[in-house]
Parts: sequence; structure tokens; C-alpha cells
Amino acid sequence: MTDSLATLRRIARNRPAQPRPERCEMCAVEIVPDHAHVVDLQSRQLLCACRPCYLLFTDERAHLRYRAVPDRYLALRREVIDERAWDELQIPVGLAFLFHNSALGRLVAFYPGPGGATESELDLSAWQVEPEPRPDVEALLLRRGKDGYLVPIDVCYELVGRLRTLWRGFDGGQEAHAAVEEIFERVGARAR
Repeated sequence: MTDSLATLRRIARNRPAQPRPERCEMCAVEIVPDHAHVVDLQSRQLLCACRPCYLLFTDERAHLRYRAVPDRYLALRREVIDERAWDELQIPVGLAFLFHNSALGRLVAFYPGPGGATESELDLSAWQVEPEPRPDVEALLLRRGKDGYLVPIDVCYELVGRLRTLWRGFDGGQEAHAAVEEIFERVGARAR
């Protein structure tokens, strides 16, 4: 017991006072908290990037493994998915994001839940959405019967991550609903 207590004390003494700074996942340089991201098109993962690494992957015509996530926010002037179409998607919650997955060569729809993002199994290849998000890096973030936005894909993954940690009960609970409202308010303030 004494050895365990001594080990815990040593760990507590040696713990850094401040959290480690974030680093670019491509070159390991220290990055600012409000940094950019790139998408790994093979693994579908977001990577934190410094500005120079981010700029390497901004050419949309280049056939690269990575793609820079742009900073475009657009408010949708009309309902992209009407009530009938929303029912066809068979999404059990009133929130979804759609993006073009270039690896699959089609539009896909996801909705957040307690386990993360769940993909709608329906074939959306015949759907035409306007404005069209840039493949892999932008998405249409939609709420049933409410506002919708074209956003950088990292906003959708941030929303999914926050909801995953906050979700309580059947419908997510108050904290999850507040997180959705906060993100939509922030997106709405940035959208043109």
C-alpha cells in the first residue's frame, strides 16, 4: 500500500502545471487553439494543421490523400430537405449533415447520437442539393423544419463529438440541446 501511495504522490508532483500545447499532426509544430484542419481522404479522419501544412492541400483539383477544410459558411435560403424527404431519410432525430464522400462517389447523410455519427443507409445518389458542398470538406448541416447551413465538415464532427459526450436519455437531454443551439448560433453568426 505504501508503494502505491508513493507512486501516486510522485505522479501528482510530476504532472505538468499547464496542458501541453496542440501540435500540427503533419509536421509537429505548435499550433494556435483556433487552427485549421485537413481531411485524410483514406481514413476519413480530421487532422489538426498549422497554416503552412494546411496551405499545401488547398488545391481542389489536385489528387492528393489530404484535403484542406475551407472556412466557408453559407445560410441556406430555403429548406433543403422538406418534411417528406426528411421522412424518406429515416433519420430518427431532427438533425443531420450531408456531404459528398469522394471515396464512395456519392452523397451521404449522417445524424448524431450517443454513439457518435450514424450513417443513413439509404441511397442518396439521385439527390441534388444546392448549394453543393465541396466533396469531403464541406457539409449541409440541417435541422428538421428549421435552419440549415453549408459549413466546413469539422463543424459537423465537433457537433457529433460534443453530443456524444453530453447525450443523456432518449432525446439527448438539456445539455445536448443547448450544445446544438450554441453551435447553430455560432454558425449563424458566421454565415452569409
